[in-house]
Amino acid sequence: MEATISTVQFWVVNHPSILHFSWSRGQTPGSTPLFLILTVVTYLSLTFLLSRHLIPLPSLGPHLLKPISAVHNLTLLLLSLIMAVGCSLSILTHTPHLHWIFCFPPHIPPTGPLFFWAYIFYLSKILEFVDTLLIILSNSSRRLTFLHVYHHATVVIMCYLWLHTRQSLFPVALVTNAAVHVIMYAYYFLCAMGLRPKWKRLVTDVQIVQFLFSFAMSGRMLYCHFTGSGCSGIWGWCFNAVFNASLLALFVDFHAKSYANRKLMPRKDKGS
Repeated sequence: MEATISTVQFWVVNHPSILHFSWSRGQTPGSTPLFLILTVVTYLSLTFLLSRHLIPLPSLGPHLLKPISAVHNLTLLLLSLIMAVGCSLSILTHTPHLHWIFCFPPHIPPTGPLFFWAYIFYLSKILEFVDTLLIILSNSSRRLTFLHVYHHATVVIMCYLWLHTRQSLFPVALVTNAAVHVIMYAYYFLCAMGLRPKWKRLVTDVQIVQFLFSFAMSGRMLYCHFTGSGCSGIWGWCFNAVFNASLLALFVDFHAKSYANRKLMPRKDKGS
């Protein structure tokens, strides 16, 4: 057991590529503001054009679309699990003080395992754009909501700011979000495999809990910031807080509309 833990720790924390990682604007792939802007604009433009059928797409039947969706969801499930484990072990083994979980000291260099996993998390959010393409290919306009597109486009900006501003609290956000995505992509993987679990509501519920938890942790970070020497990346956190608040409002609205209507359906059937 100890040998297994040591092996895992080497590959997700102590491997030289991870241990000596450094985020350097203009040198690390995807680190420039121009790359970020072009990525988000391209995503929004293609989503609009493809969803309006202004750009033709091949018609993929369920026999092709379901295996592609299954592979995509399984890939993101495993990647989310690896990120959650990697960042958790990095927190436990490479933070000089547990205080750093909530508050990075000012002028902390963006190097080491924590920032490596923040970088992989940032890139994974670009990979998640494939979610939108699969929805469009399935002709499921009901699933292509404002919440979906807004979340996918803005979360890339948020993750970029984690690295660019060396934002405090991102390790906690990364672990919780990656853990939530393990549950979410497990659900979508099973659906693509022809199974439909009964815990769809759990996916939305844990996302809402995640946002509430992030606000609670933010309270601790702000206390450290204003009572100590300050925490790194406070302006990045401001963007993160506004984004999370907007997502929470949208998820609560989605939850209310989706499950309130579902509760009413049996009553209609009963009365007819």
